[in-house]
Amino acid sequence: MTSIPTRLGLVQRVLPEYRIPFFELLAESCEGGLSIFSGEARPHEAIQTAQTPPKVNLTPANNRHFFRGKFYLCWQGGLLRWLKIWNPQVLILEANPRYLSSPSAVRWMRQHHRPVIGWGLGAPTGSSSKAGIRRSFQRSFLKQFDALITYSQTGFEQYRQLGFDPERIFSAPNAAVPKPARAPVVREPAYPGGKAVLLFVGRLQARKRVDVLLQACASLPETMQPRLWIIGDGPEKPGLEKLAQTVYPQAEFLGAKYGTDLEPFFDQADLFVLPGTGGLAVQQAMAHGLPVIVGEADGTQADLVRPQNGILVQPGSVEALRTALQSLLSDVTRLRRMGDESCRIVAEEINLENMVLAFARAVNCVLEK
Repeated sequence: MTSIPTRLGLVQRVLPEYRIPFFELLAESCEGGLSIFSGEARPHEAIQTAQTPPKVNLTPANNRHFFRGKFYLCWQGGLLRWLKIWNPQVLILEANPRYLSSPSAVRWMRQHHRPVIGWGLGAPTGSSSKAGIRRSFQRSFLKQFDALITYSQTGFEQYRQLGFDPERIFSAPNAAVPKPARAPVVREPAYPGGKAVLLFVGRLQARKRVDVLLQACASLPETMQPRLWIIGDGPEKPGLEKLAQTVYPQAEFLGAKYGTDLEPFFDQADLFVLPGTGGLAVQQAMAHGLPVIVGEADGTQADLVRPQNGILVQPGSVEALRTALQSLLSDVTRLRRMGDESCRIVAEEINLENMVLAFARAVNCVLEK
């Protein structure tokens, strides 16, 4: 793995539990150490935040949240104090203009003649009448960074189209687990007990569209209807359980599970489904040799989900999800072959090791400036 020959600082609005393996691996690469500055999420977000990782210096931020939805803003109190104490040689910030304290961090780094890297999903402008104004604002916002790290090729193209130097844009595949350390799970050529097992893992929020998953399963022919395991917790859980009683009572809500507690569920499932947006659990499922059905969203899914290992569907469409489920569940041989391809993608392309490597390249690039 490429080393990072510097003291690195990284600012996160919140530090979710699922990011800990990545940050620990990143810390191992930092010769001068890694410190993360992050705060707490809003209660309704249902984000499982991490305790202090053993290999990472973690400083709590005093997050102050303003408004909601497209008007949301966040101020992180204590940021400059942390910068003065940690004194990073390179700083990585989330490339999000909604975080009001970030400009002060950039100014501090500039005063000390040190580089700043932005880390973000990309910069979609849309096609509305205000798209030109939005593009102008995004160009101006991105100029403050010496390099950019993005999750996907979609994000890479969006930054490039805004005029950012493509040699200073680094694609870090969005991963939650490393390369598989064990042999792939060998699944039977037929469904055990005659029924396929569908698995969902994630926070139970409206944007995950678990309601669509319940309805799509119910709309399948009765002989094809699978067992459905829903793992996770969140604000939508009571409503989803009530909906399931009416629509798909065979659905099993198994609560929130993390780390090794998830392993047996991934291993026993036949297909992973995320009908809405987000979800690093997709890559986890692929590491366990599962084909995937995922809702199209911010572009990161397109790198993970290909015709050889899964299907991208329109989020919110019961009909699109039902069609995808029927297509895959009706052909077990194809399903197993797609699972093998999922495992290969994680082993060779999209994993924590390659994600850290992209960060290392970005940091080394700005140090050479």
